[in-house]
Amino acid sequence: MTELVEAMTFATRDEFQREPIADQLINLLTSEIEISPLVIDGDWGTGKTEFCTKLKHKLENQTDYRAVYVDAFKADHADNPLMTILSAVLSLVDKAEKQSLRDKALPVLRLGVKVAGKAFVSHLLRTDSETLQAEVARELDKAADEVIDSAVHSMLKDHEEAETNIKALQKTLEAVAKDHPIVIFIDELDRCRPDFAVEMLELIKHTFDVSGIQFVLVTNMKQLKAAINHAYGAGVEAERYLDKFIKFRCVLPENYRRTGDSYQRERRASVEYLVAALAKSKTLEGTRLATEQNKVTEFAKELVSRKSCSLREVETFVRHLEIYHQLTGGLNDRDPFGFALIRIFGVFVYCFHIELAGSIRARKLSEESIVKALGESFIEVTEVRKADSDTICTITGLILQDIEGTTSADEQSENKVSDVTRAKRDWFGIRGLYEGQLLEVLRDAIMTFSLGARA
Repeated sequence: MTELVEAMTFATRDEFQREPIADQLINLLTSEIEISPLVIDGDWGTGKTEFCTKLKHKLENQTDYRAVYVDAFKADHADNPLMTILSAVLSLVDKAEKQSLRDKALPVLRLGVKVAGKAFVSHLLRTDSETLQAEVARELDKAADEVIDSAVHSMLKDHEEAETNIKALQKTLEAVAKDHPIVIFIDELDRCRPDFAVEMLELIKHTFDVSGIQFVLVTNMKQLKAAINHAYGAGVEAERYLDKFIKFRCVLPENYRRTGDSYQRERRASVEYLVAALAKSKTLEGTRLATEQNKVTEFAKELVSRKSCSLREVETFVRHLEIYHQLTGGLNDRDPFGFALIRIFGVFVYCFHIELAGSIRARKLSEESIVKALGESFIEVTEVRKADSDTICTITGLILQDIEGTTSADEQSENKVSDVTRAKRDWFGIRGLYEGQLLEVLRDAIMTFSLGARA
């Protein structure tokens, strides 16, 4: 987490009107309902980490609860989720409580180290024996069996003590959280190694299920389910498995309404984020993208909305628009705005449809490659010849016409003038487009990111 995100509150930034969601979550966390572990679910790049940080600050400021943030992805290299969670709790308690908690935690931590160490030795002895000559291998196998027998005996003894040690740790944790409850926010669980993510979930359920300590897991549930299947096999019902651990799930919405909006009007968070990012961009100052109410910005919004871009994908798109304009100046208003639309479409394709970008670079573009890359639901290819189609469909129609090299007589007739034909007349100035020009403009936009390499 960056320092900027770490310092954020809803008072400093709340473009997507998510503070009411935080208020309701705090209401649940501070109630008598058994709500932990609670999941804040959302696709990658939807602003989960920022929301988590703001929620944590709000919880700390409005209640007597203590809260701590854990980046599970950064911690998984240590391969010890118990140590990760205990370190987080220790960061919240005073000196006297720290010593008591350490004393109770050490036996539990030692058990994990001993079991892992013995399993490793057993595996190592057996693996190495396979590479040795048969006679030596038999002797090693015999020695290995003796070591394993001894290890198993020792493990059984350790596990007999484990329950006692875990109960002692739980009592200490409960005492630590009695007067000032603790909420542990665990972020990026979906990005961890599958085995680490599973171990973290099971540890929360079996060791940290104590009064006064609650967990908020900030994750993408689809990816977490994939981690479960990776750890246990595709035959495991990940949804049912997770039901054993998770008490409540809150999905961050992609759409929202501002105060004063009508009930029918919902705004897409990614589109609003795009508009704000374009307006703040110093590089794009003076371009048509710097203001919201024009055909060029509306087209960029259309692309983001149709693809259902995440907030992170919006950042990627805007950054590449800035790079393109920095290198070419191609988004200013010196040319008819139709050229800006084609260039923006080229940047979009480069960002999110790399195979299609490759086809355009290689001059091997076809209707089939467009449909395959973007999907019929994206471009509504059957609509591109009709009147009153949206800008994406019109742009696609122009591309298809350039591939085919002709405009049908039916489309040229005065009785049926499609948006595609009208766009050629209205979007590209008096000179219009010569055959093949649009594809070259599109290709040049994509080739810009090769930084001068031409083909």
